[in-house]
Amino acid sequence: MLNLATETDIERLRQAALLLEQENARLFHRLETLAGELREARGEDAQSLQLEIAHLKEQLASRTKALFGDSSERRPCAEHEKTEERTEPRPGHGPREQRALPIVELIHELDVPDQACPSCGGDLEPMAGQFEEADEIDVVERSFRIVRHKRQKYRCRCGAGIETALGPDKLVAGGRYSIDFAVGVAIAKFADHLPLERQVRQMARDGLAVDSSTLWEQTWLLSQHLLPTYEANHAHVLSSDVIAVDETWWRLMTKGGSKRWWVWSVAREDAVSYRLLPSRSTDAARAALGDYTGVAICDGYKAYDALAREREGSDLTLAHCWAHVRRKFVEAEPHYPEAGEILDRIGQLYAIEAEAKRASPEERLATLAALRAKQSKAVIDEIRTWLMTQRALPRSALGKAIAYTSGLWPGLVRFLVDPKIPLDTNSVERALRGVAVSRKNHYGSRSERGTRVAALFYSLIESAKLCGVEPRAYLREATLRAVRNPGTATLARDFKSPRSLEKSAIDRLPAKGR
Repeated sequence: MLNLATETDIERLRQAALLLEQENARLFHRLETLAGELREARGEDAQSLQLEIAHLKEQLASRTKALFGDSSERRPCAEHEKTEERTEPRPGHGPREQRALPIVELIHELDVPDQACPSCGGDLEPMAGQFEEADEIDVVERSFRIVRHKRQKYRCRCGAGIETALGPDKLVAGGRYSIDFAVGVAIAKFADHLPLERQVRQMARDGLAVDSSTLWEQTWLLSQHLLPTYEANHAHVLSSDVIAVDETWWRLMTKGGSKRWWVWSVAREDAVSYRLLPSRSTDAARAALGDYTGVAICDGYKAYDALAREREGSDLTLAHCWAHVRRKFVEAEPHYPEAGEILDRIGQLYAIEAEAKRASPEERLATLAALRAKQSKAVIDEIRTWLMTQRALPRSALGKAIAYTSGLWPGLVRFLVDPKIPLDTNSVERALRGVAVSRKNHYGSRSERGTRVAALFYSLIESAKLCGVEPRAYLREATLRAVRNPGTATLARDFKSPRSLEKSAIDRLPAKGR
C-alpha cells in the first residue's frame, strides 16, 4: 500500500510539473506578443528586446532541465559528429581472452556402467589424446590463515655465541599483520573504494574477526613507510615542463559535524599527486604548486590567476582549458543555436589533435607543432572573429560563455606556441574520478591525519595506473624496499614487471605448510 501511494504521489507531481511547464510556455508566448506591441509603441530597438525575450526563455528552459534533464555534455546528434565504424568488438560481447589467469586441467571420465557400447554392448576404450575441450572461469575464494614463523635459534659449543634466524619483513616490530595484508586493505579502500567497515564485514564472512580501527592502523603504518615515495612522486610531477591542475571538494568529518576540504590534483603524463588542504584559496594553490616553474594548464578559477600575478617574473605560465570553454557553449546551445558554430570549430581543434596522434611517438610533437601552426591557428582566428561579432546579454548563458572565453584568451591560445601543452585538463579530471567515487562511498576522512593518508594512497595508486602498473604489486614492492632500507623512494615509472617481485611469505612456504 505504501509503494502504491508513493507511485501515485509521484505521478501527481509529474502531471503538475507538466501543467506548470505548459502554463509557463503560454505566458511567455503572451509576453512575447505584448512586448512586440510595446516595442512598436515606444520605437525601441527590436534586437535588444529579442535578446531580453531569449534570456527569459533560457531561464525557463534551464529550470525545466534542472528538474527533468540529465547532466550529460554530449550534444544531440550533430551532423559533424559521425561515429567511426568499430574495427574491434565491443567490450562485453563474446568471451574475453584471460591471459593472466592460470589454467587448471580437469579430465572427466565416464562412469564404469556407462563404459559400454550402446550398439553392441562391448567395452569402450579411451581414445588416446582425444578430448572435447571447453573453458570455464572459476573462482578461488579468499581465505585468511595464521602463518606461524619459527625462527631457528643457534648456539656455539663455547656457550658465548647465540644467533637467531631472521623473520619476515614487518611494518612494525612485533606486528601481527603482514605487509601483504596491509597493502590489501589500502587497495580495497583507495583503489576499490570500499569503506573499512565494509571490509570488516567481508573479512568476517571469510573467517577473520577484525575491527575497523585495526584496519586503519595498518594503512597508517603502511603510509609511514611510503612517505618518501609520496614526496618523491610529488617532486617528479612538479619537475615536468607542463602540468595540469584541478581541485575538487572533500569532506573532513568531525564530532561537531563536517568541514569542506579540497583535493588539489597536479598531474603530468606519467604521474599525479594530490594534496588535501582546508581551503580553495590562493594559499592552498601555493601549497599545492610550491615553487613550480613551467606551464600549468587549468580552468578559469581565480586562485590560479592570483598565484601567477603574485609570482610574476618567476616563469610560472598559465594555459587554459578548451574543454571548460566547450561546456559553457554546450549549456548555451539549446537556447542560442548560434553557439553551435563555435562548438563545431572547437571540434575541429580536437580533430587536428587526433590527427597528430597517428604519427609515431618520436615524430608526434613535431607533427603536432606543424599541424597547429598550419590548421589550428586558422581555426583559432575564426573563433576570435566569431566572439567579437556576437551580441548577447551579459547575464545570458551565451553572454557568460563569450565573456569566459574572452577573459581567458591569452591562456587559451598558448598551446599554439608549445606542442607539449594539451588542449584541456581532461587528464587531471580523469585522475580525480577515483577521489569522487570514494567520496560517495565513504564520505571523506575522519581526521586530518586521515586526509594525509588518503592523499598519499590516491597519489601512488593513480600514478601506478598512469604507468600501466598493477597498483597492489607496486605498493608492495615500494613498501618492501622502504622497510629494508628506510627512506627509499620507488616511483611508479621505475617499477619493474611484477614477475621480478619476491614471493610473499605464504608463497614461500612448502605446499604442506599452506
